[in-house]
Amino acid sequence: MRDRAGRELDTAILDIDGTLVDSVYEHTVAWSRAFRDVGVAVPGHTLHRAIGMGAERLVAHVAGDAVERAMGDRIRAIHDAEFGRLGARVRLLPGADRVIGELKRRGLAVVVATSGNERDTERALDAVPDSALLDAVVTGDEAERGKPAPDLLDAALARVGGRRAVVVGDSPWDARAGRERDLLVICVLTGGFGAAELTGAGADVVCASLVELLERTDTTAWASADLGGGGRSALV
Repeated sequence: MRDRAGRELDTAILDIDGTLVDSVYEHTVAWSRAFRDVGVAVPGHTLHRAIGMGAERLVAHVAGDAVERAMGDRIRAIHDAEFGRLGARVRLLPGADRVIGELKRRGLAVVVATSGNERDTERALDAVPDSALLDAVVTGDEAERGKPAPDLLDAALARVGGRRAVVVGDSPWDARAGRERDLLVICVLTGGFGAAELTGAGADVVCASLVELLERTDTTAWASADLGGGGRSALV
């Protein structure tokens, strides 16, 4: 596989929530309950659009710096407890049962890099059949800044000694992190964000699901010619 400039890729960096597992709306509900419990009104649609962002910045992003200073840690703790109860409902997304193995067979090191905490990440990966094939897992507990900062991607590449990666995610935060490091970014629509929003945030390619992504890897190297000479393409 090659990136938009035709450079050989050696690493695939996968997100979890909305990419491998169908957990975006459980996170939205958990955050909604957390804000409600502290008496702060944040609409559900606003929270949904923040899912995938690092938890350390989400509270300020949706409710302001004053709320973060006053009760940010409390809100995050309530969210974690609520998601701990809701997370048992989470299911695999189409293609998640084979994407790791398929990318490995194409010669890539495969790393999960998620803004989620270690506990939730382990539980999600327990449901992914090929997770034992992962070369590394990097969680939000291991980076000072979550997405859209590129810290998690930097840590993922460092963990496996990679140089050029394809980032596979579902949110604008994944796309922004990847573009900041000039990495190839492929986004799927299974997180509930629209194709135009994802490409606007920096995604090179948008696929309907991991199933389509895998189908595309059989017919293209994701090279610059396939992306219109370095442009972006919504493949939905």
